[in-house]
Amino acid sequence: MSLKKDKEKVLGEVFDDERVKSFLEYKAPAGVSTDFHLLEKTYRGMNIDNFVTFLGFFKEAGYDLNATNPDGKTMAEVASEHGHGMEYVAALRAAGAK
Repeated sequence: MSLKKDKEKVLGEVFDDERVKSFLEYKAPAGVSTDFHLLEKTYRGMNIDNFVTFLGFFKEAGYDLNATNPDGKTMAEVASEHGHGMEYVAALRAAGAK
């Protein structure tokens, strides 16, 4: 099954600093920590280089790298459960996450 033209996945999209910062504007659903939600959105939507850049903006804005989801897990814990997440865990730890 092929995707419709307007639904095709975009690969190699350029994220400049303004685009990366725009992820700080996402609103969390009810019952979810805004800080965790922002980390999860970027983890799922950015390559590792953009994610590292985002973490700097995230910390600068005063957000918590150790925020938890409704199950009590941090983003580092969630990402560590995914085979492809170890680079992200390393980036989180380098930025100061526990």
